[in-house]
Order: sequence, then structure tokens, then C-alpha cells
Amino acid sequence: MDLLFIADPLESFKVKKDSTLAMMRVAQESGHRLWFCQSRNVLWKDNLVIADCQSLIIKPASTSWYELGELESRSLNIFSAVLMRTDPPFDIEYLNTTWLLSAAARQGAKIFNNPSAVRDHSEKLSITEFPGLIPPTLVTRELSAVQEFHRQHRDIVIKPLDGMGGMGVFRVGADGLNLASIVETLGENGARTLMVQRFLPEIAQGDKRVLLIGGEVVPFALARIPQGAEIRGNLAAGGKGVAMPLTDAEKRVAEKLAPILNQRGLFLVGLDLIGGCLTEINVTSPTCFVEITDQTQFDVPQFWLKALERAVS
Repeated sequence: MDLLFIADPLESFKVKKDSTLAMMRVAQESGHRLWFCQSRNVLWKDNLVIADCQSLIIKPASTSWYELGELESRSLNIFSAVLMRTDPPFDIEYLNTTWLLSAAARQGAKIFNNPSAVRDHSEKLSITEFPGLIPPTLVTRELSAVQEFHRQHRDIVIKPLDGMGGMGVFRVGADGLNLASIVETLGENGARTLMVQRFLPEIAQGDKRVLLIGGEVVPFALARIPQGAEIRGNLAAGGKGVAMPLTDAEKRVAEKLAPILNQRGLFLVGLDLIGGCLTEINVTSPTCFVEITDQTQFDVPQFWLKALERAVS
């Protein structure tokens, strides 16, 4: 197979734990050919969606872990698969790229995840489709609605809809200290929509990342456990990643969602669960492949590759 990875600059990869690199490496080891470009290199030209891309070889550990070939212009529909692995934020340029990828899909390109499905699934708001699986949740721009939600639940978490890596997540306890200030600042005085959820004390056991690949559930989660006085388990916020088997509650949620999301073209999904409650559905660039593989006997990159080979056959 010829696989095109649309990703962030290679020099920005965290080599020891990057999931995209793990995908690239296992694909190369299995004899597949790798190609690379950034989202800025995807364009519409001569009535085709083109990538100005380079062949890519993953090298053994050395001063440079990759080797790029000469720049070539290739139609996206000639690749066996196109993997969109650009990290959020989901801004207007990310959105523009998904529209170009949708045009490529109409021309026969096989794109993972399906760009239309990515646009339809806000990583935070998409949980509202499954109200029986989520904690008490409010989505609003109104301070008064947040204050009423706080009066009802007493201990809450507030976060922006476009945050990532735990950025902009605040907990407000029973005393309501700084509630108005937090809402006004995060919400830019009513200009931005916020998500508010009841605080789940089970976060002490970890914010669990559960991977769905090709409609199947990876049987291990990565529990991202907050450290010290921190409430955020995100690895980017200093959380400790501990791989562990899925609980029965986590399996029920994952097995319910896996076929639904896969049917929509969401081949790779990262569910976030706290205490068995669904808090996010990550569809842009889910990670944790390396941490789970290193700590268990389950080879996530190989599982991903076999599912991809089935999907494009």
C-alpha cells in the first residue's frame, strides 16, 4: 500500500511516544510505502485534490529518525489510504482542509477518518448524542445558566469547547469561588460557548482513554492520572499514564459506540471516560498507542494496521 500521512512537521514529533510515528513505523515494517505532507500542502489544482508530498523512510535511532524524498505532486485518489493526523485546534484552516479532503473523497480517495464525519463530530459536543452515558452536562454561553447548574451540583468542571490537552479546564467547588470570573474569562463575556459538567471524583483513578479502531475495541485503556493537587489527567498537563484493562462499565460504553462510529467513517476514535462516564469523543488525532503497547502485551499499532488493511482491501 501507498499511505499518505497528513501530519504536523516531523521535527515536532515526540519520537518516544508519538502515535503517528508508531503507525508509520509498523506500516513500513510490513512493506508499505510511506508518504508525508502537511495540511498546508493539500490543494485543489486542475480539478483534482493534490498533495505536494514527499516519500518518507523511517530510520533506526540516529541523529535524524526520518528521510524525505523529493517533492512530488500527487492526486490523493492514487494513494491506498490517506491518514489525516494533524493535531487540533479545530480552527478554520483545519476545517478548510476537511472540505478539500471531502472533495478528494468524491474523487475516490480513501481518507481516515472520513472528513465529513470529523466535521459532524465536535469532540466535546458529540457526547450529547448519548445522554445515557454522560455525566450531568450543560452547554451554554450564559453565566446565569452556569450559576444555576452550580447551585444544583455544587462541584463542577468548566471547559471551552475548543480546548485540548486539558487547556482551560477549571473546577469550581461548593464555595463557588471565582465562578463568575472564570465563566466571563473563558466565555469571553458571552462570546464563546462553554461546557459545564458535574465534577467526577473518580478522576482520581484516571481519565481513561479508550481506543476504537475499525469498529473494534482495544481491550486496554490508558488511565491518565492527575498528579498532586491537579484535577486534570491529561498527559500534556502532567498526568501520569497507566495502562490497564477495561472495566465492565468501560467495555459497555466502548462496545456500544464502536460500531455506530465506525459506520459513520470514524475509523479511529479515542473515547475519554471518567468512572465509566463518557466525557469526550476524540476523532481528529487520537493518541496513546505507544503507552498502551509499552505497558501491556497488546500491540496497538499492529492492531491498527491490520484493521486499516481490511478497510482498504
